[in-house]
Order: sequence, then C-alpha cells, then structure tokens
Amino acid sequence: MTKEQHLAFLKDEYLQLERSIEEFDGRALTIKQWSVSFSLVALVGSFAAHAPAGLLISVFGSCLFWWIECMWKTFQYAFYERINLIEDFFAGKCACPLPLQIGRSWYERWSCLGGKKMCRILIWPRVALPHAAIAILGFTLFVLVIAGVIPM
Repeated sequence: MTKEQHLAFLKDEYLQLERSIEEFDGRALTIKQWSVSFSLVALVGSFAAHAPAGLLISVFGSCLFWWIECMWKTFQYAFYERINLIEDFFAGKCACPLPLQIGRSWYERWSCLGGKKMCRILIWPRVALPHAAIAILGFTLFVLVIAGVIPM
C-alpha cells in the first residue's frame, strides 16, 4: 500500500467515524422521543384509568429508555478513541496508525469502559434528561396519590 492510499484510507475511516457518531446522536433523539411519548401516555393513562400502578409503569418505562440511551452513548463513546488517534496523527502528534481498524478499536475500547463509566454516563444531563425528570415526576405522583394528597 502506498503512502497516498494509506492516507486516503485514514481519511475515509475518519469520515465514516464522524458519520457513525452523528447517527448515534440521531438515535438518541429517537430514544428520547419514544421515552417521552410512552411515559407521558402512561402517566396520563393512569389518571384516566384511576390506576396508581400505571404511574410506576411510567417510571419503569422511563428508566428503561434511560438505560437504553446510556448503552447507545457507550457505543458512541467507544468510537472517540479511534477518531482522536486519527486526528492526533493528522495534527502531527503521533505516528501513523494502521487504517481500517474501526471494528477492532471500537470493541477494544467498549470492552474497557466498565461499570464506572456507565454510571457516569447515566448522570450526564444530555443522557439523563428527559428520562430522569419523567421518572421522578411519575414516582412523586405515585407517592402523592398513595398518600391521598392527590386524588386519582
């Protein structure tokens, strides 16, 4: 492989990584839309049906969507190490990396993230919202309904 081909492959890999990262952002927005739709329908539906347990379904659903979005973020996050390596190379900060290593580098990075990183990602505002807010709202409403403060 010539140096020009090597550089072209790295450029193409970089552009593919950028596309992948952007696609994950689009999927995260879709997850947020599903979460809001499902959870708010469950909240309203529980009041319409006079069923306090529906509030807990809303909380549970919101938490599941929150977890799913966190998983998507870890998948996305695993691409950043490779993209940073390619950027560092083009900035003259490191030696030339081997091209065409998206899958291997993603898996190696994702496998190392662990539970601590997952917990940190869960509390990032861009990941936690709106899921956490809806879960807190649903649980608060459930407690208030059970306590008789809010009639159902």
